[in-house]
Amino acid sequence: MTLSVSDLTITRGGVPVLEGLSFKLTPGQALILRGPNGIGKTTLLRTLAGLQPALAGQIEGAEDQIAYASHSDGLKPTLTVVENLAFWASVFGTHDIQPALDAFALNDLSDRHAGNLSAGQKRRLGLARMLVTGRPIWMLDEPTVSLDKNAVQMFADAVRSHLGQGGSALIATHIDLGLDGEVLDVGPYKAKPQPIGDFDGGFL
Repeated sequence: MTLSVSDLTITRGGVPVLEGLSFKLTPGQALILRGPNGIGKTTLLRTLAGLQPALAGQIEGAEDQIAYASHSDGLKPTLTVVENLAFWASVFGTHDIQPALDAFALNDLSDRHAGNLSAGQKRRLGLARMLVTGRPIWMLDEPTVSLDKNAVQMFADAVRSHLGQGGSALIATHIDLGLDGEVLDVGPYKAKPQPIGDFDGGFL
């Protein structure tokens, strides 16, 4: 499944932040999203994932194909590790959660409530959700936050395995994950400031 983005313009709070962005994400490809803080990387991922509309441009090949991991771990604190993964597996219509437990070394924590996990353990569980979605396109926003060196390697290995199975990944990160992927620098696509007189345009 190829994700094609053409002449995309996205907004934050009604104000354009990136414009004229075009790229393709193909099966087996990792694309590393780079750019200074606040430029619109999170907004871009949210737009591609269908959580907010684009102002202009086209996004093709994304419908029901994307699994998105944001800054939030997306966990239910009163459920155990296994129950959290089983919940997300049921949401996405999959069943086998064991590969996710194995990939992020969660077997010894399987009966622990998510609310009692450390920040790093919560992050590992949150990322493990990606493996139970069954979706080919992964989009991840600063996925290594709270992870130690070993856990970062677990994540990188999980992405490599996903790519090897024909999946793809768009990852916003400042960390070198050691992945054989291209870099998409969104800096050159920063939207031009709106004219001061176009006050109403900021709310469209």
